[in-house]
Amino acid sequence: MRALRIILILVVILGGLFVIADRVAVHFAEGEAADKLRTSENLASTPDVNIKGFPFLTQVAGGSLDDVEVGIKDYEAATATNGKTIRIDDLTADMKGVDFSGDYSSATAATATGTATIAYDQLLNAVKDQPVDLPLGATGKVTGLAYGGNGKVRATVVVAGVPLPVLGTVTLQGDTVKVHADGLPKFGNQAVDVSEVKIGQLPGGIKLDKVQAAQDGVEISVKGSDVRLAG
Repeated sequence: MRALRIILILVVILGGLFVIADRVAVHFAEGEAADKLRTSENLASTPDVNIKGFPFLTQVAGGSLDDVEVGIKDYEAATATNGKTIRIDDLTADMKGVDFSGDYSSATAATATGTATIAYDQLLNAVKDQPVDLPLGATGKVTGLAYGGNGKVRATVVVAGVPLPVLGTVTLQGDTVKVHADGLPKFGNQAVDVSEVKIGQLPGGIKLDKVQAAQDGVEISVKGSDVRLAG
């Protein structure tokens, strides 16, 4: 019985040491991954990296991590509008099946899904210099974008010096976020776009998937496959 108790105590101690070593290792790996991601994506601040799953060390031995969550507070994406950039807030991506090289210099996720927000002032800054083509040959200029309630965007379009409030529906066409004006006549079957912003490459090559208008901005969903985290 005494020998059994000693063995049990040793097992508990070794198990505790393994857990401690595992948590120290995962904390170190998260920091290294965050630094590499900041460098590879030229980020202004260090992102949050959370390696999920336990134990971490057995995942490392297998050369693949089950689940890694990455959070980027502010990401400056290029646009096709006069070389401007647009800030994307709170970009969070959940990476599944992350394979990494032996020297940890590169890592690629099999799949990724995530969310982010583009504030209305950022959208406005990207489009405020663009003319808005209206029916009957009129031209307007967008001077305001805000949430209009019920999943709509409220735009202020100035035409001949007169500000007109317009409700719009936010849509996604490829990598371009558009606001279609509701209630205005169409050019044939084409809706009037009061706002149109083409978003450049996102971190790791993830793509825009869905958009919807919300109180604080346009909420976007992203997804991707073979997403590069580093290297």
